[in-house]
Parts: sequence; structure tokens; C-alpha cells
Amino acid sequence: MTIVLYGATGYTGRLVLDELERRGLEYVLGGRDEAKLARLAAERGATARVARLDDERALRELLADASAVISCAGPFTLAGHGLVRAAIDTGTHYLDSTGEQPFIKQVFDDHGAAAERAGVALVPALGFDYSPGDCIARLTARGREPLEELVLAYAVEGLGVTRGTMRSALEIGKGGDFVYEDGDWRPAPLGVLRASFDFPEPIGRQPMARYASGEVITVPRHTRTKRVVSMVTARTMAPHPSLAPVLPYAMPALALTLRTPLRGLLNRAIGVLPEGPAEAKRRKATFTVVAVARDRNGSERRGVVRGSDVYGLTAVTLVHGAELMSAEGYDRAGALAPAAAFDTEAFLNYLGDHGVAWDLSAGAADPAGT
Repeated sequence: MTIVLYGATGYTGRLVLDELERRGLEYVLGGRDEAKLARLAAERGATARVARLDDERALRELLADASAVISCAGPFTLAGHGLVRAAIDTGTHYLDSTGEQPFIKQVFDDHGAAAERAGVALVPALGFDYSPGDCIARLTARGREPLEELVLAYAVEGLGVTRGTMRSALEIGKGGDFVYEDGDWRPAPLGVLRASFDFPEPIGRQPMARYASGEVITVPRHTRTKRVVSMVTARTMAPHPSLAPVLPYAMPALALTLRTPLRGLLNRAIGVLPEGPAEAKRRKATFTVVAVARDRNGSERRGVVRGSDVYGLTAVTLVHGAELMSAEGYDRAGALAPAAAFDTEAFLNYLGDHGVAWDLSAGAADPAGT
């Protein structure tokens, strides 16, 4: 078993590297920057190979002897497809840390059939965004299908983002995302979502903004539902708490702005910011994801998953997934949601050793009241 870690020199990549070493797994470092890779390889006593994402021959050579490849190199919509194609060509299982909904859909639409023929599993978005949400959605819906709708609501507190996350956010923010309604995907509207959501205490009722999350793409692949609604608290997205009430109204204008040359200027400005939060701040970030499965008779079940340290958790989920996919007997293939790639309950339970807790309960509260 050899796992290739692509994008090893970035903030998330280094956390994944730490987790690979903690678990004693054999790995090879891959990336685009020869100097950075050489320094990291010397620091860790590791093997490193340079392969640009536009050099598919080099990517195939990088993956030739690998059982799985973990990609932490974004923005994925701009640079991710070459590595996916190389994984299919070499019979290497693929997983990544993307949070970019359009890329997730492209993996399913553009590469899923070829991966299935090759016996390769492609599992995009196996980090914090969006493996816990996809898994709790599956468990919440189990035994209640077909559903009228499945709602996912996110609340994140104290998150300090990395440069890579900011660059991906620029891609997400410009639009091109999807909603799932009436049993199909369609381009997301630019209108304002006017909604609130009742989270478990101490979070309570919160104003919400529409969230272009990966579950909109992944959940309908494993759960029969007419509609998927994904929301995030306005205060999660707002740069300052005082802006939270107006954020849902500002998001359509922001999407239009990010389709102009301003996006390039912002991308360059991100380069002078710190690479990511300090460890102490990183570990303090907490999250709550609530799934509400409502059937066609109006009854519902709620599932909740909670945890902390979203970047640290991303490293754990990626490495655990790569190890499971590399194990003898793993036979799932094609483009897969997290809940389709693994035993869902076992996957979430494994995360219990890393501060993640989940539960299911019946309830009658309105999940998206205005």
C-alpha cells in the first residue's frame, strides 16, 4: 500500500502528511513546486516527485505504483481534472479535500463512467466539507425513503480559513453552482434565501444563507429524495458578526462581482495573507451539521453531527478513507459520495476518537421556517 499525497506542501497537505505518519502508512509526496517539495522531503525523510497538474504523463508516472491518491491542491475547478484522469488511467483510487460544488458535480458527470469501467473509486469532498454532512444525511434518511426533502444546515464557530480555502471560495462565490429540486439538478438561482433554522442549544434559531455545499450533489446519488436544501448560518459566512443579518441579501451581488476582474485582484491579495490559522485557533473551531429528512407524509427525523478542528478533521477523514480504499478487498468503483464509498455508520464512529459525535432523533419542528 502506497498513498500519494498531492499538494503536500500546503496547509491542509501538511496536516494530512502528519496523519499519514501518525498512522505509519507508506506515502510519496507529490506537487507542483520542486523547491518546496524538496525542502519538505528533506524535513520528513520522504520520497517526493514533481508533477505539474497540466502534465498528465508525469501524473501517471507519479501514480503508477500507488493504491490511492489524496489531492489537496486547489482550486479544483481550475486544476483538478488532470489528476482525476491520471488516477483512472493508472487504476488508482482517488479522494480529495475540495469544497467546490461545481467540481464535485464534474467528477460525477465527466469521470464517473470511466472510473467505474476501470474499477477505480473517485471520492471528491472527503474532508470536513462534506463527509460528515453526507454521512449524517444518509443515516437520517435511512428507512424513510422516498423523501419529500432533505435539509442540511451548517453552523461553524471560530473558523480561521487558509489561503487555499479562500481561493476556492472565490471560485465558489462567482456562481455556477446547483440546486436539487423535483428530482434533478438545475442552476442555482441568484435570489435571496429568506429562512431561519432551529439548531440544538446553545446555538438556537439562526438566520440562514443558501449554501452551495457538496451534499446537494452527493446525497441524491444514494438517497431517494425529491429535494435537497443546504443552508449555513449567516454568522458563519459573515466577516464580522454585525454583517450577518444582511449577508443573505449581499450574496447575489457578490456572485456577480466575482465574475469581474476583481476576482483576480482578490486572488493576488490572498497570497500575502498567513497560510492558515495557528494550531491553537484551528483546534478551537467547532461545527454542528443538522440533517432533516422529511417524508411525503410530513413526518421527519433529525440527525446531528458535531465536532471541532475542521482542518484537523479533514486530514483524519482523508487518510482514513485512503487506507480503507487501499485495503485488500475494497471493490467499490465509479464516482462515489462518502456515504456510498464506505460503511457510513462505521466511518462516523471512527471519527468519534477524533472528537466527532452524532445522533438521530425524531422531531416535528419546522426545519426551514421563515
